[in-house]
Amino acid sequence: MDFRAALLEQTRDFGELIRAADPATPVDSCPGWTVNQLFRHVGRGNRWCTQIITDRRTEPLNPREVRDGKPPEDMDAAIDWLNEGAVALIDAVEQAGANIKVWTFVGPHIPGWWIRRRVHEQTVHLADAHLALGTEFDLPAGLAADGVSEWLDLATALHKPIPRGQSLHLHATDDGLGPTGEWTVVHDEEGLSWTYAHGKSDVAVRGRAVDLLLAITRRRTAADAGLEILGDAEVWDAWLAGSPL
Repeated sequence: MDFRAALLEQTRDFGELIRAADPATPVDSCPGWTVNQLFRHVGRGNRWCTQIITDRRTEPLNPREVRDGKPPEDMDAAIDWLNEGAVALIDAVEQAGANIKVWTFVGPHIPGWWIRRRVHEQTVHLADAHLALGTEFDLPAGLAADGVSEWLDLATALHKPIPRGQSLHLHATDDGLGPTGEWTVVHDEEGLSWTYAHGKSDVAVRGRAVDLLLAITRRRTAADAGLEILGDAEVWDAWLAGSPL
């Protein structure tokens, strides 16, 4: 998957959606935020990552210290600022190369790690904007499925959403995904981990990849997303309660 192209595309889509929106519209999936705050968060986020890379940081950066972290007041200029931030991140990764490591949420990684992270940050916040505005959100199945995988990477590295001895299976029903459309999460004596695998688990959640992504990131309930839950729904509920927003 070309994550650089995906980042530019998702950024453009987000910007064009925001351009026509009332900035004061509340974003219920990000409690306390408005569309304007969501826009600032996304635009500053790409510049935050860029600065982590260009400064070769080995520790987090305070978002208040991001250079050029506020958009212009003029909407057209603000959209340019948003898109330029995505381009700047890609340029920073290319200039840094793969021979260094910088800070990430899950330990030191090569700079390119941040592009995939920002792609999926962007897709979920694009969903937030669509939900706030009452418009339809969709993603290509492959991109949505990779978003599920990336979210599982973060959740299993940073949290332990299910107790030892429990397991969770996710199954995307989209055509063409093959083995990358099934995920099994287990918490055993070796810890919490996930694999692309089909197998019996305490609970299985089935549906389109985009709906699985929205549910696992708590943008929609399983019922609202039209997902099928088979087995012990309390394990799914525990996962949602214990995984990061």
